[in-house]
Amino acid sequence: MSPLTWIFILPLLAAVAILLIPRNYRFVIRCVALAATLAAMLVAIGMFAAFVPGGKPFQFEQQIAWAPSLGISYHVGVDGLNVGLILMGAIVAFAATCVSSSIKTREKEFYVLLMMMAGGILGAFASLDLFFFYFLHELALVPTFIMIGVWGKGDRKNYATFQITLYLSVGALLALLGLIAVYLQLPTDHRTFDIPQIVNFYTTHRMAAEAQRVIFPMLLFGFGILVSLWPFHTWAPLGYGSAPTGTAMIHAGVLKKFGLYGLIRVALPIMPDEAQHWAVAIMALSLGNIIYCGFVAMRQRNLNMLIGNSSVAHMGFAFLGIASLSLIGITGTAVVMVAHGFLAALTFAISGYLYEQTGTLEIDRMGGLLRRLPFIGTVAIMAMFAGCGLPGFAGFPGELLSLFGSWERSQAMTGIAVWGALVVGGVYMTRAIRDVFHGEKEWPGVSDAVSLWRKLPFALLLTSLVVFGCFPRLLTDGIKASAEPIVTQAAGSLQLHGQHSLRRVRR
Repeated sequence: MSPLTWIFILPLLAAVAILLIPRNYRFVIRCVALAATLAAMLVAIGMFAAFVPGGKPFQFEQQIAWAPSLGISYHVGVDGLNVGLILMGAIVAFAATCVSSSIKTREKEFYVLLMMMAGGILGAFASLDLFFFYFLHELALVPTFIMIGVWGKGDRKNYATFQITLYLSVGALLALLGLIAVYLQLPTDHRTFDIPQIVNFYTTHRMAAEAQRVIFPMLLFGFGILVSLWPFHTWAPLGYGSAPTGTAMIHAGVLKKFGLYGLIRVALPIMPDEAQHWAVAIMALSLGNIIYCGFVAMRQRNLNMLIGNSSVAHMGFAFLGIASLSLIGITGTAVVMVAHGFLAALTFAISGYLYEQTGTLEIDRMGGLLRRLPFIGTVAIMAMFAGCGLPGFAGFPGELLSLFGSWERSQAMTGIAVWGALVVGGVYMTRAIRDVFHGEKEWPGVSDAVSLWRKLPFALLLTSLVVFGCFPRLLTDGIKASAEPIVTQAAGSLQLHGQHSLRRVRR
């Protein structure tokens, strides 16, 4: 059995096991969830260490026919595009389970849903079959709505539940229609849900231009809504701000990357013509994420809302890399996805800890916390520096590569993005550090994370940011080999488009 199967099936098995445990066995329920996510994380680390960059197209592959008449099979495998995502997702799932000890009501139901979220999204990233790719994502997405409504915080949690349900349901439906259309475009005797087979078919048999014009926008905006692409982003800050800490960590850190991964894995390689056509528009929308959401973050006086808007702003760099359709840009996007996963999980874990200790996330009521929280404060300051794109953290090489890639597409837009990253991002992050952790306020009832167990999730996420920031080749070597065919397809499409344009001019 492939280790990929174990990585996502262990949390799902834990969800089933917790259902069978009486609800008054709270300690046992939590131990089962922790053991499952710890085991999945250790398997993921071993899988990542054994992965050979530039080796077989897909490694740790496993395929079992499930519905042969429809072309559906259980098919998992990893290449450079998803090996880092699976590792990041497994680490974040374990960290999210660790920090969920603050849940004191309906623990059984909470941990069942948390395990479904973790197992579903890890399975979606590992899946090479469109049916399971989409199904497992939905399995992870639905618990989000329930968890915000039941265990969420704040006066607006019901509105946040309604908004996130509406937006993400529309996005998922658009993406589903696009994926079904991709399947139906295949000739009857070649119809399959197997992603590598679909990509190989459309590599040699280019999809009709009329079909691309209809399907690509469906996938772009369907996946884009799931990623919080501007201007369809308003669900994200409020949703994350109202969600319980573990839920916000997994959704913002892991689940949101599904849309970006879907664009790179499915939309770009099979519809390169429309990808070229939409490239400039995607760049323009990404500036909305970086600049508009950055300014909104500057105005926030609630820490969770600031972190939520910052998270949305960082997605702009991922879309910049995609819009470049270059090897360096797409490599940057893949690195940004992994880096942002660790960063978003860490910052929401910190905000959850601060809320647990102080009872507030209003920045105006905070201040002086560094004296009482030396460990948490130090980790938080480092995380906020990482959010500014500081060298030494994983976000720096990812954003830098994305900007290098987008420079070839539009120097003006890239210049605006650089300004947004350096100035806007720097202002709201450094101001948050000043207002939350410095000052003269006293917090006599606040205690730091003193035990190793309490420190573990924060240290794990911060260490991951530093390791991939100092050694980005751990990710980029594998990404390069997997992204090259996509870039080659896009380059061929651009050349073909140029030839058609030249013929029209000559006529």
